[in-house]
Amino acid sequence: MKRYLRLLSIYYRSGLLAEMEYRANFLTNLCMSVVWALWILGSVTIFYYHRTTLGGWTYDQALLVVGLWEIFSGVQGAILTPNVTRMVEHIQEGTFDFVLLKPANSQFLATVTASSILKFVDVGVGFLLIAIGLARLNYWPSPYDILTFVVLIAAGMVMIYSLWLLLITLAFWFVRVDNFTEIFNTFYEAGRFPISVYRGTLRFILTFVVPIAFLTTFPAATLLGTLSRTYVFGAVGMAIVLFYVSARFWRYAIRFYSSASS
Repeated sequence: MKRYLRLLSIYYRSGLLAEMEYRANFLTNLCMSVVWALWILGSVTIFYYHRTTLGGWTYDQALLVVGLWEIFSGVQGAILTPNVTRMVEHIQEGTFDFVLLKPANSQFLATVTASSILKFVDVGVGFLLIAIGLARLNYWPSPYDILTFVVLIAAGMVMIYSLWLLLITLAFWFVRVDNFTEIFNTFYEAGRFPISVYRGTLRFILTFVVPIAFLTTFPAATLLGTLSRTYVFGAVGMAIVLFYVSARFWRYAIRFYSSASS
């Protein structure tokens, strides 16, 4: 474990230095992260302009959901999207051999080592929105609520990584996986609002098929002390199953890789 953490620090430090090489671009990306967060917040605010609740959530409570949406957006932009792009390039150019031949786990090297460090600003903005929402509510979660929140955040990170790993793995057959990631992003956009806003089949899909609710609504609910323990255990179980399935699928898929020299 220490070895892989050390490798990550080397990769991410190199990525940060590369992004800071052009100062204007560095500052522009920082500003864009803040502007984009304000844009998302504005889009949610519009729905509360003529009403006090939406799906049983007040505006201040919904700030927590928006904050969590922003956190996971930052994780996707900082780690997952760059690795999808690089993985597709490796397969198209037949250079995935260099990943397989390195003395480290191929899944690790192919799925988490590329980065866009500035996108982690979105994660910070997300936590800031959560803090603002709690302050406006004049509410502070109990130690148990904070613990379950941390557990759900960790489970959510594993879920979203596993889902993206499944998408990346499809590149061994389809090469271009842009359309698949766009489908996921379309579902993810719905996570800006509490899951109770949706009804019927769509609500079921956003909870159990593409588990967006476990990324945004449920962690927000546990901070407010309104989430059943069943969902917490369910989130942990779903994260374990998704990670196991995606890792097995990865090991199965790399057998179908044909390098440029094959």
